[in-house]
Amino acid sequence: MAVQVTESDQIKQFKEFLGTYNKVTENCFMDCVKDFTNREVKPEESTCSESCLQKYLKMTQRISMRFQEYHIQQNEALAAKAGLLGQPH
Repeated sequence: MAVQVTESDQIKQFKEFLGTYNKVTENCFMDCVKDFTNREVKPEESTCSESCLQKYLKMTQRISMRFQEYHIQQNEALAAKAGLLGQPH
């Protein structure tokens, strides 16, 4: 059975994505860009920004993996409990 995503759900997901993107961009900018006396981006600012974004992406991936593991464990526990409850004594 295919899950249908409504247009309002898509808009909500996109707004959440933009909010996250803006927050990460602002955090990395505030942490990495310190000198506004030059129009050029300094190599250390660029490196810092790239590292900041990579760290965020790795953290997000790790959280996602842990959430999936937790979800699988919860489903297995529920299935085991349902199996125990469904058997006669």
